[in-house]
Amino acid sequence: MHSVSERTIAAPVRLLLVDDHPAGLAARTSVLTELGFAITTATSAEAALEKFTAEPFPLVVTDYKLPGKTGVDLIAGIRAVSPDARIVLISGFVDALGLTEHSTGADAVLTKSANEVSQLIRAVNRLLRRSVAKKPGSVRKIAVKKVGTAS
Repeated sequence: MHSVSERTIAAPVRLLLVDDHPAGLAARTSVLTELGFAITTATSAEAALEKFTAEPFPLVVTDYKLPGKTGVDLIAGIRAVSPDARIVLISGFVDALGLTEHSTGADAVLTKSANEVSQLIRAVNRLLRRSVAKKPGSVRKIAVKKVGTAS
């Protein structure tokens, strides 16, 4: 039998959660903490980018509508610091604004709805299992090459 000091205990995955609405932040924090994540929160894109730059997180979950800069602005800032970070964007305006993974740079885009919690859990688990994060813009570069070579 091993003593506690001899056992290796895996540290929880750190996650940055960004939302300016206290209720949304509290609800998502509760769900993700119960799943074993170590949650750090921010209420603006600027504060989130400051925290991310100081110590990058493997996963970021952000709301689209934030004071000042949007979640898409935050995603661009995160990608500049750490292109391999996994990012989930949540919005109540997904359809109205045409928000997609391709247009936002996020690895997953979720609609705020009654199914949000289950979709968030699935997206987080899927992204953490993936060995390489999506590289925004790589699809566009390939498409440009194909168009250019087809002439």
